[in-house]
Amino acid sequence: MGCGTSLFVAQAIANWREGSGHGLTDAFTPSEMPLGRRYDSVIAISRSGTTTEVLQALRSLPESDTFAITAVAESPLAENVEHLVALPFADETAIVQTRFSTSVVALWRAYLGHDVDRLAAHAEAKLTAGLPDSLTTSEQFVFLGHGPAVGLANEASLKFREAALAWSEAYPAMELRHGPISVLGPRSLVWSLGDLPQGLAEDVLATGACLQVNGGDPLPEMVRVHRAAIALARAKGLNPDCPPRLERSVVLP
Repeated sequence: MGCGTSLFVAQAIANWREGSGHGLTDAFTPSEMPLGRRYDSVIAISRSGTTTEVLQALRSLPESDTFAITAVAESPLAENVEHLVALPFADETAIVQTRFSTSVVALWRAYLGHDVDRLAAHAEAKLTAGLPDSLTTSEQFVFLGHGPAVGLANEASLKFREAALAWSEAYPAMELRHGPISVLGPRSLVWSLGDLPQGLAEDVLATGACLQVNGGDPLPEMVRVHRAAIALARAKGLNPDCPPRLERSVVLP
């Protein structure tokens, strides 16, 4: 479970974990977690380790093994779980998360036996890959994914909202035809974090929208997404690290 970026990371991890045969895996934001449902283990993700909703949910859970993944080892989160995984190298000064989120996903994929060295090499290549030509002329950004890439599409959309204050959305790829395609047009950029289902590219292009399709693993593509969000923010004269009305952590009274 997690909030904001951590929720979307949890969605991707849950899909990869269950798909790898490690058992049924859910992902919730703490405020919507069914506290009466019993789990063998509950894993809380929070960069700061201070998010109020996460701490409240942990204190309300029925008996289960509890774990936390955080960038801050000495935090309230550590005091409310039985097992702690600290990633201090992945902490950030920016409000908008990039390094911590991708590090958590990479950690889990290593645990699941994925080749993270290959992923890292692909991510490095994304540092110099071109950005969409229509990036600064688009007014709507739609991210698509399938399987674990749905969670990453949600995270990509959030990055554009936070860093660039942009109109951005995210959907499972097959859902685009079920309503969202109605608002696509020449000022839309549709960015798929994986191969598109048959015929969907043609449907998108018929609206006049621009289309980006990443045919490889969705995690390295997040590096390119982060770069694009920062570039768009700077083109608009914004500080991509410090969005208005956001703090590093949501701590409620």
